[in-house]
Amino acid sequence: MSTRSSRFSLFKLVLPLAALLFFSLSGILTAQSGDEIVYVTNTGTRYHRDGCSSLSRSRIAVSLQEAARGGYGPCTICRPPVLSVIPEAVPNSQDLYRVNTAGIRNSAAADTSRMVRAEVIGHVDGDTVRVRINNPPAGLNLVETIRLLGVDTPETVHPNREAERFGQEASEFTRANLFGRNVFLAFDWDLRDRYGRLLAYVYTEQGRCFNARLIQEGYSPAYTTFPFQFMEEFRSLEQEARRANAGLWSR
Repeated sequence: MSTRSSRFSLFKLVLPLAALLFFSLSGILTAQSGDEIVYVTNTGTRYHRDGCSSLSRSRIAVSLQEAARGGYGPCTICRPPVLSVIPEAVPNSQDLYRVNTAGIRNSAAADTSRMVRAEVIGHVDGDTVRVRINNPPAGLNLVETIRLLGVDTPETVHPNREAERFGQEASEFTRANLFGRNVFLAFDWDLRDRYGRLLAYVYTEQGRCFNARLIQEGYSPAYTTFPFQFMEEFRSLEQEARRANAGLWSR
């Protein structure tokens, strides 16, 4: 074989490999399926490769298809894979179930069949969890941080405060009862707080309001700084917990 032919054959072999390497490094390589795992954050709008510096504060695993369908774009730093065809999101016209507009005064009367279904994929402390909502209704995201309405468990993760008494117990109670479980979400007057967290009542698959249970079992006082639909019920539950010396109120 001539030297010229050998060089030409080598060129044909190296060129595809070089192109593959270039596209992989530049992040332009498209994914062959949507099953690849990528990562999103609590508040961001982009998805990332494992190890990206943008994941230093929060890191939630989702499939590439879920990220694309949820409206997340690829990170410009770590350049994760992209889908050649972005799947169309199936419109979800489900109205958000708000207990105030439903005229409900007691948490036990809420209708879980009308609530948004979610999976608890992480927990922050006793009154804050992270959820994934498949095919979220308008106004909600694929991944949300939920601040439970009407409760305020003792602090455990505040950057400027030490963990408060009974905080770890409350945090563990929430983790043990919600993490990895399917739940239902009901809403009230305000959909979000000033930090962008979703404000919700979290109901278990057994139909019980977990917010109310936190107060009833002494893991939280009723948080009445801002009005909410179940305020009178939650105040009564706190009084009962105090009389029973439950949790926080134990001597």
